[in-house]
Amino acid sequence: MPHTFRAPAEADEASLLQLNNDHALELSEQTADEFRELLKVAWRVRVTDDLTAMVIAFDQDTVRSSQNFDWFKERYPRFAYVDRVVVAPAARGQGLARALYEDVIAAARAEGQTMLCAEVNLDPPNPASDALHTSMGFTPVGSAELIGKGKSVRYYTRPL
Repeated sequence: MPHTFRAPAEADEASLLQLNNDHALELSEQTADEFRELLKVAWRVRVTDDLTAMVIAFDQDTVRSSQNFDWFKERYPRFAYVDRVVVAPAARGQGLARALYEDVIAAARAEGQTMLCAEVNLDPPNPASDALHTSMGFTPVGSAELIGKGKSVRYYTRPL
């Protein structure tokens, strides 16, 4: 059965913030205000009806500054960037992360984008995410130590 996604409603924010912060090691912890701003400036946000999975993506015109997003902005004039994708443990193994990526890919292609960007933690390692990105045609294009975060990331791109 194909997965269906929707844009989040304001009433979903607390649950989505909890989903995000339950995975702060892989993502980054957010306050309610920071998360609300993230949702507001994002180019595309999609969630499952039961709020067990979400993706937040930007494009090159998103007004936001973060070390990872800025890394891509400095190197590529046009792109879609997956800032975060997360699936609750109880919902894993159903292909939701891949389906959320496919949703972003379809939307990016519809807008004439030719590149999708993302990053995955190197330290602490995230082998499941590395495997997903590799299986979806992403290739590593760089890495960075995250300032003040005590972790490092690998940057990926893939053509659309």
